[in-house]
Amino acid sequence: MGIFKSSCKVNTKENEIMSQEKLNVVNSRIKVFSQAAPELFVGFKKITDQATKTGVFDSASKELIATAIAVATGCEDCVYYHVAGARRYGATEAQLLEVLEIAVEMGGGPAVIYGSKALEFFKET
Repeated sequence: MGIFKSSCKVNTKENEIMSQEKLNVVNSRIKVFSQAAPELFVGFKKITDQATKTGVFDSASKELIATAIAVATGCEDCVYYHVAGARRYGATEAQLLEVLEIAVEMGGGPAVIYGSKALEFFKET
């Protein structure tokens, strides 16, 4: 049984659809907020662009770091957003698992729950 669903079995295609729908909801919320507060998001976009551009760490690594922080702080929507970003930049499941181990070390029990969600979402997308 996964963290995101009831005990009923769901096939892989349905998992992918459910995961994509969750990410769509997150993106939709961000879009509504950005339209309501456009000047805030001009600044936030600059921060995001700077934070995720390749430097000493590549973009996938930076998204993995953000995922670990999201897991450790218990931000479910952030988990979806940054797992999707890490995957988009080419992160592997092995890399995700390694950062989830760090997140659990730093976040304790709640990080186990959100780490499980991050791994499940990665596998479903």
